[in-house]
Amino acid sequence: MARSRLYVDYNATAPLLPAARTAMIEAMDLPGNPSSVHGEGRAARTVVSRARDAVARLVDVPAAQVSFTSGATEAANHVLTPDFRMGRAPLKVSRLLVSAVEHPAVLAGGRFPADQVTVLGVDGDGRLDLAQLEAALGTHDPASGQPMLALQLANNETGVIQPVREASAIVKAHHGLVVVDAVQAAGRMPLSLSELGADFLILSGHKIGGPNGIGALVSAGEVLMPAPLITGGGQEKGHRGGTENLVGVAGFGAAAEAALLSLAQIADIAQLRDRMEAGMREAAPDIIIHGGGVPRLANTSFFSLPGLKAETAQIAFDMEGVAASAGAACSSGKIGESHVLKAMGADAALGAIRISLGHVHTGEDIDAFLEAFKRINARRMARLGSQAAA
Repeated sequence: MARSRLYVDYNATAPLLPAARTAMIEAMDLPGNPSSVHGEGRAARTVVSRARDAVARLVDVPAAQVSFTSGATEAANHVLTPDFRMGRAPLKVSRLLVSAVEHPAVLAGGRFPADQVTVLGVDGDGRLDLAQLEAALGTHDPASGQPMLALQLANNETGVIQPVREASAIVKAHHGLVVVDAVQAAGRMPLSLSELGADFLILSGHKIGGPNGIGALVSAGEVLMPAPLITGGGQEKGHRGGTENLVGVAGFGAAAEAALLSLAQIADIAQLRDRMEAGMREAAPDIIIHGGGVPRLANTSFFSLPGLKAETAQIAFDMEGVAASAGAACSSGKIGESHVLKAMGADAALGAIRISLGHVHTGEDIDAFLEAFKRINARRMARLGSQAAA
């Protein structure tokens, strides 16, 4: 009997957890609006409150500092704005700094005009150039408004972990704000907003086993907040109008609870990833593992095989029953090179394959992946040999 397919694309979307599915089904049976004061409304509000508590615990903040959104992209567009309020007083942000390897939702600059966005370089491993950050802040005119840095904690393609604490300290010395995209990091490494020195965190439900279409913007306090992106009936303390997505919120909360517990399995996942990479290096000594020499998410491997384009390799893996990504899922189906590889100075035309594991994977899964890898690599080597002989 043929084995089932192997899904190793958790950085694109983690499969819905049973606990999240159960919470969502239960929420579907609640008829009340969370804003209603009758019993049915209070029952719905309780679901939202419990989920908010769970998400808050995942990132070590009080529940009042979590605002639900339709996803991480909305959260990014909400917080990346020149217009903030400090209590009742307006606060102007006049410069947005982003690294060259950010997710497209952040690279787009949110609500900042294009001429107010500065893209900062990274090193060969994809880590922010802190000297360039310092230099950019040194030329900023504080009279025009405050600067803001938007920086991912872990890259969605390479898994490389950014020096967020160091970058935050530099920005704070220049009286700036720090927004951290923690979408990939949540559930895959311990998270504390205060320890990162950040003002805001961006989260996504479907990356941790919750449903699509739900995310959160987490703030360091309740005084400093961006101008609302979506106005309406005053939901989420006026920060995000519109009736809460009760079903999505319930699933997100359940997934956040599970993600917090699964942090204990990080070392086990790292061992599987390292075993997989050792097997790939043995079969293909010329393999290039991007960011392999610096701290990465335990579940992520991003590699290139010389002479084999990533798109071709992805199709080959799919035919072998392995669901992997050729770069970020948000760019799938688009013609273009990985901006992450390009920023790192790697061969963006060749591309790379991303393997991202989950807590369900086992040694047998790694064995199955390596068998598929060896078959694909054997065909690559045969083709390269034929080309050399021609």
